[in-house]
Amino acid sequence: MKKITIDYTATAVNTGGRKGHVKTDDGQLDFDVAMPKEIGGPGGKTNPEQLFAAGYAACFGGALGAVAKGVKLDDAEITVKAHLGKTDNGGFGLAVDIHCKIPGAGSLEEAQKLVDAAHQVCPYSKATRGNIEVNVKAVE
Repeated sequence: MKKITIDYTATAVNTGGRKGHVKTDDGQLDFDVAMPKEIGGPGGKTNPEQLFAAGYAACFGGALGAVAKGVKLDDAEITVKAHLGKTDNGGFGLAVDIHCKIPGAGSLEEAQKLVDAAHQVCPYSKATRGNIEVNVKAVE
């Protein structure tokens, strides 16, 4: 495990698990969470998978900016789908699909090179590498 020099720490507290409440120490996030209807919950509120997808999308966008080197990213769009499902051993697991539209890249091939480079430096990608399936793809 690689150690880091800490530059920032985000702190969130949950009470009640998937049927509870989440709040950050700075108050920027403060809301109820619920299980999605698809897995037997009531839906109607955000859930951990949506929060993970949102965080990963924002982080991946930042990584893309770090590797883009002059490529216009104003109209780039990163879509992250965080999937929750059962594993072979009866537990639950995550998988992720990341689709990136990068019109400023010039071609789909160039966009894929940027996406692959971003996947190497994104902290979320590093944290999930080897732990869950993550598919990254440049799309038109």
